Amino acid sequence: PDRDQFYAAAADPVPSPPPGALPAEPAPRQLPAAVPGFAGREPHLRQLDALAFDPDTGDAPATALVITAIDGMAGVGKTALAVHWAHRVADRFPDGQLYVNLRGFDPTGTVVSAAEAIRGFLDAFQIPAQRIPVGLDAQAALYRSLLAGRRMLIVLDNARDAEHVRPLLPGTPGCLVVVTSRNQLTGLVAAEGAHPLALDVLDRAGARELLTRRLGARRVAAEPEAVNEIIDRCARLPLTLALAAARAAARPQVPLTALAEQLRTTTGGGLAAFAVDDPATDVRAVFSWSYRTLTPEGARLFRVLGLHPGPDISAPAAASLAGIPVDRVDALLAELTRAHVLAEHAPGRYTFHDLLRAYATDRAHAEDSADDREEALQRILDHYLHSAYAAAQVFDPHRDPITLTPPQPGVTPERVADAGGAFAWFTAELPALMAAVHQSAAVGFDAHTWQLVWSMADFLDRRGHWYDWVALQTAALDAARRVGDVRGQAYGHRGLGLAYLELRRFDDAYAEHLQAVELYSRLHDLAGTARAYLNVARACDHLGRKEDALRNAEQALDLYRKAGIPAGEARALNSVGWYHGQLGDHRQALAFCQQALDLLEGIGDRYAQAYTLDSIGYAHHHLGDFPEAITAYRRALDLNQDLHDRRFEADTLNDLGDTYRAAGRADAARDAWKRAAEILDELGHANAEKVRAKINQ
Repeated sequence: PDRDQFYAAAADPVPSPPPGALPAEPAPRQLPAAVPGFAGREPHLRQLDALAFDPDTGDAPATALVITAIDGMAGVGKTALAVHWAHRVADRFPDGQLYVNLRGFDPTGTVVSAAEAIRGFLDAFQIPAQRIPVGLDAQAALYRSLLAGRRMLIVLDNARDAEHVRPLLPGTPGCLVVVTSRNQLTGLVAAEGAHPLALDVLDRAGARELLTRRLGARRVAAEPEAVNEIIDRCARLPLTLALAAARAAARPQVPLTALAEQLRTTTGGGLAAFAVDDPATDVRAVFSWSYRTLTPEGARLFRVLGLHPGPDISAPAAASLAGIPVDRVDALLAELTRAHVLAEHAPGRYTFHDLLRAYATDRAHAEDSADDREEALQRILDHYLHSAYAAAQVFDPHRDPITLTPPQPGVTPERVADAGGAFAWFTAELPALMAAVHQSAAVGFDAHTWQLVWSMADFLDRRGHWYDWVALQTAALDAARRVGDVRGQAYGHRGLGLAYLELRRFDDAYAEHLQAVELYSRLHDLAGTARAYLNVARACDHLGRKEDALRNAEQALDLYRKAGIPAGEARALNSVGWYHGQLGDHRQALAFCQQALDLLEGIGDRYAQAYTLDSIGYAHHHLGDFPEAITAYRRALDLNQDLHDRRFEADTLNDLGDTYRAAGRADAARDAWKRAAEILDELGHANAEKVRAKINQ
């Protein structure tokens, strides 16, 4: 109905936002769930309050940027303190809370870079990919601009050092930043004026309070000597105390004296030294205590999870990693979370404390053979490859396919129903997928490397992760070269060229696409060569070489016809038509684009139909046939709206407005431009002002 009213009236203007106006930005609420049974730390909580708020008004200071740096050993409760306090004061920061685990000490070495963290924050603000600039410095500047004038709480968890967090600091007062790290962040204290807060193990009262909250006051009071021994054996470390409490809570009929005796006699003790020495060795006694309570299946899942390359894992991926049915893995994951050796940090997603991950990896190397560990790694790489490939095909069913080796037995790839499901899956799994690419390259699974990147490419492009795309494509190209996979190399050059186009490195893009042409030609792959020629044409167009662009598009068209691929032929026909129009031959443009449209309608490729109808509208406009141009643009607009392609909907509305103006229908032109500007405002696109400028002409 709205569409019909727009077409019929073209004179009932939609109210336009004032110049420069943008929709209200969202208030992110990214804090993870507070740690249950948090205990002790009252002096530290009071210290945080004193650092953060004016003692008279209780407000955060409006004239200073407050940074608090919490440091301490692994397992001492830095994250628990920061998150607990953040929840307690969240209502004093009405513009939202940001949180990121920077994974500065992750056993896998997969550290979250400042660039990744900033991109995650920009996504939390729902900044569209089209509005996110290229380069870390520009993205950091946009991030700081979004924080300016806001009262926000920002928790930067598990930082490696001061340099790790500097790009994430706001540039203006009003925000409060809490940083946690195992290292003392003296550089942050010296240069940014951060307030250090050193966290040690719990005092005896705090340790007893933790056990009381988890076991109940009556049980703790009934066996004071056993409780004291458990506290001593756990070295008053919150992580090990929580594991001991979980063990006791699961066995309410067992006296605490017996549990203390079990801990005392467990090999690998020496926990008293844990307060000052390397925790990775001394904590094993408590970890092994929890580990021994697991069922054999649960213990095996715990071990193989330590081999997983990513920061967290879904239940289906865990099933493939272990080679067990999906309907069995949920019960095992629940067993691990009940034992507090695994955490469900988001619905359906599981993660380790990094000490527990290291312990799980140690157990895998001690108890499982090298062949078993390699098979588990291949299963998880197969899972991600086949799941990502299926999602990529949902994104674009007409994309030239690649051939995958069947997955190993026990792998159950995930499937998505539609493009929205594919987008959600890639969003959730991106960190794990990137880690899988690097892991596959490190261990020599080179086919997985380049095929994973192939499967991720559309998502990386649509989300604007172009620097990541370049890095991953480079890894893919190196992997293909190592094994002499010419097809993988051809794709690597083509993918690099596409990423370079988005980064406006047009000469580099042109060179990469020429190499792709040469390699696909060597393989006698007509469709691959044709696709590469279309990309060469795009690079030529950006370089201002319109005749070369047309010639390359014509070569692509000839190859697609020889290969008998109608979808490719149709897209090439549209490209040939578009370049004829760019060279001023609009009748030829119309003829080619109409042929493309006829093919696309037969195939059912609605996305390409929308783009081709826009090309047809452009040709009719420049031929002076405004009614036909309007008809083509309206059809493209209908498709864009049905496909929820807001970006191209705005482009089509803008073009439609231009045609209305040329046809002398000024009111309809203004209406179309207003609608285009509103959409571009919603997307945060820079072209909004250019479109709005036409309204007052």
